[in-house]
Amino acid sequence: MKKDINIPQSKDVHIAIVLEEHPEYHTMDWNAYIINSGDTPVEMAIIVSKGFSDKKITGEFRHQVKLLPAQGYAKIEFIEKKLLDIDNQFSVTYFRDNQLFDKTFLFKAKSIKESNLENIPVMNSKGVVAN
Repeated sequence: MKKDINIPQSKDVHIAIVLEEHPEYHTMDWNAYIINSGDTPVEMAIIVSKGFSDKKITGEFRHQVKLLPAQGYAKIEFIEKKLLDIDNQFSVTYFRDNQLFDKTFLFKAKSIKESNLENIPVMNSKGVVAN
């Protein structure tokens, strides 16, 4: 039965962790975003995030983005600094053109840091993009 389900390869959807200034507290914070760099909208995106290492594991957080327009992005969550020392995983399931897509993104421990900042597509910001 599982072999009968065709889930096409996910592309044009990315997870990035962006370093940005908090507007109220004026602190530099890391925030996770889902990005749609494609030409068609993404519908009903479900994102499950968790952090883990050999000795630690966080709870799982679930987020929903009902509609992510083409060339658009949406904030998922704030990332605490102590979570930068462990692996952070984001599993994303979504619909595009009435087809189901699924992809897991992983940020390795200590890969989210200022020296790894790069230009983020669509957002015109600097951050780290997951593999």
